[in-house]
Amino acid sequence: MTKIVIVGGVAGGASAAARARRVSETAEIIMLERGEFISFANCGLPYHIGGEIESREALLLQTPESFKSRFNIEVRVFNDVIAINRQTKQLSIRNLLTDEVYQESYDKLLLSPGASPIKPPISGINSHFVHSLRNIPDMDKVLANLLLHKPKHATVVGGGFIGLEMAEALRHRGLEVSLLELADQVMGPVDVEMANILHQKLVDNGVDLRLKTGLTAVHERPIQSAESDITDDYDTPVFPHYHLHLDLSDNSSLATDLVILAIGVKPETRLASECGLTLGKLGGIYVDASMRTSDPDIYAVGDAIETDDFVTGNPILIPLAGPANRQGRLAADNMLGGNKLYRATQGTAICKLFDMAIASTGLNEKSLLRQVIPFEKIYVHTASHASYYPRAHPITLKLLFCPDNGRILGAQAAGIDGVDKRIDVLAVAQRAGMTVYDLADLELTYAPPFGSARDVVNQAGMVAANVLLGDESICHSQELDHLTAEQVIIDVRNPSELTAVGAIVGAINIPLPVLRDRLNELPKDKELLVFCQVGLRGHVAYRMLVQHGFKVRNLSGGYKTYQMVNARF
Repeated sequence: MTKIVIVGGVAGGASAAARARRVSETAEIIMLERGEFISFANCGLPYHIGGEIESREALLLQTPESFKSRFNIEVRVFNDVIAINRQTKQLSIRNLLTDEVYQESYDKLLLSPGASPIKPPISGINSHFVHSLRNIPDMDKVLANLLLHKPKHATVVGGGFIGLEMAEALRHRGLEVSLLELADQVMGPVDVEMANILHQKLVDNGVDLRLKTGLTAVHERPIQSAESDITDDYDTPVFPHYHLHLDLSDNSSLATDLVILAIGVKPETRLASECGLTLGKLGGIYVDASMRTSDPDIYAVGDAIETDDFVTGNPILIPLAGPANRQGRLAADNMLGGNKLYRATQGTAICKLFDMAIASTGLNEKSLLRQVIPFEKIYVHTASHASYYPRAHPITLKLLFCPDNGRILGAQAAGIDGVDKRIDVLAVAQRAGMTVYDLADLELTYAPPFGSARDVVNQAGMVAANVLLGDESICHSQELDHLTAEQVIIDVRNPSELTAVGAIVGAINIPLPVLRDRLNELPKDKELLVFCQVGLRGHVAYRMLVQHGFKVRNLSGGYKTYQMVNARF
C-alpha cells in the first residue's frame, strides 16, 4: 500500500488528493494544510469583497469532513510542515493549535505550497491597514476593515489580476480608489496598446490611475472621531479613524484609508530549498515533465514550480489555477505508477474589469522582442456577433505569429462580450499546432445572437494569411509617426469620421468611394501608407492601389489601433 502525503491544498494539492483516491482505493492519503481551509476558490475572493458573490460559504469548495466522507482522505488543517528528511522519508510537522511537533512518514510526497504575495521591505508596510489577498483569512481581514473603519478611499498597489479585480470590487463598494503601478501599463501578460483599453476603462470608472508610480513608504495618521458629547449621538460606538499617508516613487504623496498590496507573488520554496531539492533558474521548484523533483519520491505542482513555456520551452513561473489543477491530477497518476507527462504551459488567462474582459494566450510582443524571436502581428476589430443583432459589442484581437510558417505564437483580445471563447479557440489551435492558415478554415458556431458567419478568429486567420501569402503588405502604428521623405499617408475614411474620432497629422484624406477617380493625385514614386478606421477599407484600398502600380502598405488595425498605441495615461 502506497502512502502519499500532500503538503498544501487548493488547486494543486486538492486535485491531486482526489485523483489519487480515484486511481487507488487502497492508498493511504494524508493532506496537510497549515491554514484552516483546504480547498477554496481563491480566484473568487475579490468578487466576494465586491459583493458579486454574496455568500462566503460559496467560496469553500471542500472541507476536511467532505474529503473524508467522499474520498477517505485524512485532512489535517492547522498542521504546518517545518522540515523534510529525505533520507528517512519523514516530515516534521507542527500542530499550530497545540504547538506539538510530530513526525510523519511518506512513500511519495507532493509539495503544493503555492506562492506568497510579494511584500516589499518599505517603512510602514506592516500597518494593520495594509492588506494582501491570498486566502480566506486575508479576505476576512479586508472585509473587517471595511466594516469597522468604513474607509472612504483605498489604494491598490499593483495592476495585475488581483489589483484590477480589487480596484473594481472597492469601486463597487463605493470607495474612491487609486491604483499604483510601477510599470508603464497594468496587466503585464498583454502588450501596452491592449492594456491601454484597460487604462481607459479604469479612468472611465473613476479610478485614479497612476502608472510608473510605486509605493515607497506608509505612514499612519490617527484622527480621533468626534466625541459623543459633541455629536449628541450616544448610541453609535466611536472608533478612531486611521488616515494613511503614502510616499510614492515619483516624490508625490497620497492620502488614503486602506492599502491593498497586489504587487505579485513569489513561489514558496523554503521547504524544498532546506531539504536540498533543486530550484530552477527563476527561483521556483525544479520539476520534470512528470512533476517529479530532483528527488524521485517527491513531486511538486502549482504556483511553486517552474514549468516549460509552450512556445519556447524555456522555464517560466505561471501562478494560475488551471495549470495547477492539471499538474495535481498528473502527479497523482505518476505517484501511483503512471507515466503521464505535462505538456508545457501557455499561460492562457482572462480578467474581468467592470463590464469588459481582457484575455491572452501564448507569448506577448514584449516577450518575443526580449527573446529575439521573429514574429509578425495583425490586429482585428470586429463585432462579438452579427452586428445587426442587438447588443453586439466590438472585440479587439491581436494575433502574433511566425513570419516563416504561420505558427501561432500568442494572442490577446479585449471587449465586452465573446472575448473568452475567441482566446479559448486560439489557445486550442496553438496547442494543436495549427497555423494562421488553419484559423481561416475553422468551422465555428454561427447564429446572429452568438457570432458571425466569418468569426473574429476566422478574420484574424485570413488577415494573417494575406500577409504571409503576399496578398497584403502591412505597416504598424509606430511607423506612421516616423515617416521618411519617401512615404505618404493616405486616409481612406469619410470626412465625418475624421471630425468624430480624430485624424493623423499630415495624412491625405481621399475617401474610399472616390479613390479610383482620384488616383492621379497620388505619387507613384513614393510609398503609400493607407489606413481606415479598423483596417478593412484600408485592405480594399491596398488591393486597388497595388493593381494600379502603386507601392502600398496597409495599417494593421487602422486608426483604432493607432489610437490604442498612442494613448497616454
